[in-house]
Amino acid sequence: MQHQSPTPMEKTATVPTVSSSASRTHGLDTITQSRPSTEISENTPAQISQHTSSLSLRSGHSESTPRELEAAEGKTRDELATAAKQRDDLDPELVTWDTPDSQENPRNWSKRHRWSVTVLVSSYTFLSPLASSMIAPALPLLSRDFKVTSSVRESLMLSSFVLAYAIGPLVLAPLTEMFGRRVVLQTTNVMFIAFNLGCGASQNAAQMTVLRFFAGLGGSAPQAVGGGTIADLFEPGERGSAMGLYSLAPLLGPAIGPMIGGWIVQELGQWRWIFWVSSMYGGLTALIGLFLLPETYAPEILKRKARKLRKETGNQKLRTAFEKQDASSWHAKLRQNMVRPFVLLTTQPIIQVFSIYLAIIYGSMYILLTVFPQVFGEIYNEKPGIASLNYISLAIGFTVGGQVGGRVVDYSYRKLSARQPDGKGQPEFKLPLLMVTSILFPAGLLIYGWTAHFQTHWFFPNLGAGLFSVGAMGTFLVCQSYLVDILPLYAASVLAATVMVRCLGGFGFPLFAPAMYDRLGQGWGNTVLALVSAVIGIPAPYVLYRYGPYLRAKSKYAAGDPNAARMK
Repeated sequence: MQHQSPTPMEKTATVPTVSSSASRTHGLDTITQSRPSTEISENTPAQISQHTSSLSLRSGHSESTPRELEAAEGKTRDELATAAKQRDDLDPELVTWDTPDSQENPRNWSKRHRWSVTVLVSSYTFLSPLASSMIAPALPLLSRDFKVTSSVRESLMLSSFVLAYAIGPLVLAPLTEMFGRRVVLQTTNVMFIAFNLGCGASQNAAQMTVLRFFAGLGGSAPQAVGGGTIADLFEPGERGSAMGLYSLAPLLGPAIGPMIGGWIVQELGQWRWIFWVSSMYGGLTALIGLFLLPETYAPEILKRKARKLRKETGNQKLRTAFEKQDASSWHAKLRQNMVRPFVLLTTQPIIQVFSIYLAIIYGSMYILLTVFPQVFGEIYNEKPGIASLNYISLAIGFTVGGQVGGRVVDYSYRKLSARQPDGKGQPEFKLPLLMVTSILFPAGLLIYGWTAHFQTHWFFPNLGAGLFSVGAMGTFLVCQSYLVDILPLYAASVLAATVMVRCLGGFGFPLFAPAMYDRLGQGWGNTVLALVSAVIGIPAPYVLYRYGPYLRAKSKYAAGDPNAARMK
């Protein structure tokens, strides 16, 4: 076979050319026969992708690191070219994307489509936090109807929902990495609706607490799955704005929920309609998602493609990089996937630090959600409906923090990446915003606590609450973006680990809050929360900006990441 000489500007890579009737028929990059080698230009990624999987590992490997699996998704042309140069041999039966620009790859979908999916997933994520806090203004009514006299039992009716958030993602997030995002989101949403309706029919405090827990299990999936969906759809440099919208949902929901619940209590004088309203919203979301929510998890999309090809071609050896030749049984895979969040949480210092910090923030947020009716009802003598309007300050802060913060994260990532010799970014380039929000958060708590303590004008506690929520939102946004960038392929498991810890904070903090405020008051009580958050939050971004690449280089889960080893 003759070869054409490359132009002076071209480098060449030697790869086998292939021919396959099945490949030609279906336009695939799967290969069934090999021919003698020929040279192709390195500058033609479409040709390279015809002969390479998006995976930076060889077919003979029995195990692969998450970074190698991340390369398998063929997200960029550079990754494809690098994979072509590093591989000596090709797997002739590997199923991957047809081309680097294949529309099968969610990251190649139109911007409008990707943002539509982001909005829909965010609506799922908004639903359960909304329901979690809607009953806060109704707790006195619930305690009266159910004859509850203990403040702990009263708080349990609210926080049992959040306790389920800590447990659910540990099971549900790994399931999405086995079966895809869509089926898990839809199934768990139906579960939430069913148990939430049961809450509306509860006859005693025990029923309410248990049913709220199971409703929380159903509503917990989007808390971990949503972040993974953002990683499925967007490149690292684009994720800030998308993560800003997604991260807004679990914080804005608890702020809006009490406003709705407060007016239902004031106008109707009963609490059951709180559950009917949230269930209606859940049903509407499920109906829309049934028709408009696509699968976004690349490994699952490729597995479906491989199954289709095996059926059409009769070649049972066709497989994706994610389907091991020595495939374990489904229950062994399930066990492995369910253990992964615990492994990541117990072995990765970065995940541990952010998980603890987010637990403090989430716990503090639920304390404010719990005591707002008391602060503005008893200190400022406001009726339930009027008192619930003070949650607007939290909603405004979360919105500003999410929308401005998302743009700041993307801007800092692009600017710092452009300064690198190779122009490539690192996850640490998203941390500068955290250096600001880690100060805003405790500052807001101090202003809120002391102005309420001295009974100043209602504007000033709301100002502090607004600053608190801006800091909380920015912190959530940066932490989730950073964690997703570390392990995009296992983003759901990473976020499941952090969601578990943060929701334990959201569950536990409100239980001791009444006793703390009774003993210390609003001023010193919120000072304690501010100091605890500052001890971890203020130094964390500086330490990780300096040593994050080193920690990732030492981690086997970040193996193969060229940026992990680069530290100035």
